[in-house]
Amino acid sequence: MSKKLFVMLVVCSAVPLLLAACGTTGSDTSAAGNAVHMNDTNFVQASVMVKKGESLTLITDTLTPHILANGTWEHGTAKPTTESGAPEVKGMQINGYSSGTIGPFNTAGTFTFYCTIHQGMNLTVVVEG
Repeated sequence: MSKKLFVMLVVCSAVPLLLAACGTTGSDTSAAGNAVHMNDTNFVQASVMVKKGESLTLITDTLTPHILANGTWEHGTAKPTTESGAPEVKGMQINGYSSGTIGPFNTAGTFTFYCTIHQGMNLTVVVEG
């Protein structure tokens, strides 16, 4: 009888710990502040607004890696750019199920970023003053 009671006590103690651990994982992503998710070939949202001085966290939700840079895809052609006031991003690799940070954005304006290996994968960042 005491073995059953002990096992039930252990199981009942483990369930709240597991629930707390699951909750912690979810809150880390939201705590990142400005976040844009990526799937296999696109940014989940094509544009995002951030405040001056903030950074942007890019999160890939699949195994597919991405290589990011300043610029955009236009009509199937990659157009790398250097935008005054934009954080420089050149060959930033974000592997599957991981994240990377761009910023801080210290200048108000509109800036573009793209994945160099996925045609048409563009992100516009609007920085509010």
